[in-house]
Amino acid sequence: MQTQKPLLPDGARRTAAWCGVVLLVTGVVAVAVWLCVIFKPAVTPVLLALLGTALLGPVHSRLTAGGVNRSVAAGLTCALLVAVVGGAGYIVVTALVDTGPQILGSLKRTGQWFVDHLGIKGTTDVDALAANAQKILEKFGASAAGGLLSGISLIGSLLATSVLALLLTFFFLRDSDRAASLAHAVAPRGTGDLVEAMGRRAFEAVQGFMRGTTFIALIDALCITVGLLILRVPGAVGLGALVFVGAYIPYLGAFISGAVAILVALADRGVVIALWALGVVLAVQMLEGHVLQPMIQSRTVQMHPATIMIAITAGAGVAGLLGMLLAVPVCAAAFGIIGELRGDRPGPAGASPSGPSPSGASPSGSFGPSEA
Repeated sequence: MQTQKPLLPDGARRTAAWCGVVLLVTGVVAVAVWLCVIFKPAVTPVLLALLGTALLGPVHSRLTAGGVNRSVAAGLTCALLVAVVGGAGYIVVTALVDTGPQILGSLKRTGQWFVDHLGIKGTTDVDALAANAQKILEKFGASAAGGLLSGISLIGSLLATSVLALLLTFFFLRDSDRAASLAHAVAPRGTGDLVEAMGRRAFEAVQGFMRGTTFIALIDALCITVGLLILRVPGAVGLGALVFVGAYIPYLGAFISGAVAILVALADRGVVIALWALGVVLAVQMLEGHVLQPMIQSRTVQMHPATIMIAITAGAGVAGLLGMLLAVPVCAAAFGIIGELRGDRPGPAGASPSGPSPSGASPSGSFGPSEA
């Protein structure tokens, strides 16, 4: 009996099958993002609570290992979170408020320096630009005063989100021992082990990112602040606070905060000190890229810089500044899940300085989890 010849060659059929898979996955991701945007008031506190749980999980584990009741340990950990975040926020805001006018004045003088030394013609004087900006701010302030109820509503929404995130952090910490049984309960029959493994890999990736980024941000801020203080750059503490906050947005945050520090140094201390400030910023960035990142974040899912920039851009488009802050940990969790689905297994902890680790890390420069 003669077999019927396929309408399409094998290559075309494989391509069509892969296109169908890509379209299906893209549709699922698009629907998931759309649902997150629609339910943003509920999704945002959950994500913030997961980040807080990932950062402070070891504190809760140490307290419970010491015999402290799980609920009491979770309450103490949340109190520590409030103290740390509130104290850090107070320091950062105070430093920026105290040195903000000085930094803005330095930036204005920098703009005037470029206008004068580069011989730019037909450019409005920097003082005139500053006056126009002030008028715009005054108009904006009048509009904001007219919409006082909207401003109060926004503040109330932020407070409600913060309180809800704190409460969720408490429950996540207290009931973390039930996560495995919950995964088996909600997963389809026979897939409980896989869902649990995926959840563990994703949480380990977020946990490593939060701990590593916080520690690296602290070291970067301290080093740059000390360097700027030695160079006697005005507003050094405020600039260091800006570096600490910007470190949570990889690449883009470090670039912006470093550029501001250099411009302030150029305006107040001259070209030579500005070059020294540039050297300090570059030295800290090299220390971070070649020493701190491999040592501190060797147990996280490493991603290629291009992947991080795309994730940050997508996060900014979806949720603005909050999306930029959450984009990288969400992407790291996604790579952890993909690595588990692919069957990647991390190698021994001491296999190599930058090799795979117990959480499925891959060497820096790869686009996802490495093959075990």
